Amino acid sequence: MPIDPTQTYLSTTPDGDLRTHLGGPAFWAQPESALAALGHDWLVSEFTFDADWAVWEMHPEGDELVYVLDGHATLVLELPDGVREVEIRDRGAVVVPRGVWHTAKVHAPTRSLHLTRGAGTQHRPVGAA
Repeated sequence: MPIDPTQTYLSTTPDGDLRTHLGGPAFWAQPESALAALGHDWLVSEFTFDADWAVWEMHPEGDELVYVLDGHATLVLELPDGVREVEIRDRGAVVVPRGVWHTAKVHAPTRSLHLTRGAGTQHRPVGAA
C-alpha cells in the first residue's frame, strides 16, 4: 500500500524495522513524552513550504538530510566559520551537520523530504540570536 509521507511519517526502530505514525500537525501535537520516546529513532517526513521558515532549528543527536524534491529554496546553515547558504532548484539535497542551526528561505513552493533524529531538537525564531 502506498504511503504519503506528508500524512504518514516513518521512523526506524533500533533493530531496523519501520513504523508508521500520523504525520503533519497530528504528529507534532503529540505529548512531549511521546515525541521524546521517538527522539532516538530516525524520522522520515515530507513537508511543503510556500514561505520562509519562521524558525531556526537544530538537531543535536544526528545529521539531517534535507532532500528538495521540487521547488526553489535556499537552506541557511549557521556553521562555526560563518553562515553558508545553499540554493536548490527543483532537485537536490543538503546534509545539515549535527548541532548546526538551520532555516530556509523559500523562493517558490517547495516540497522536501527530511531524514533526521529528533531527540533534543531545538527551535528559535528567525531574527533571534
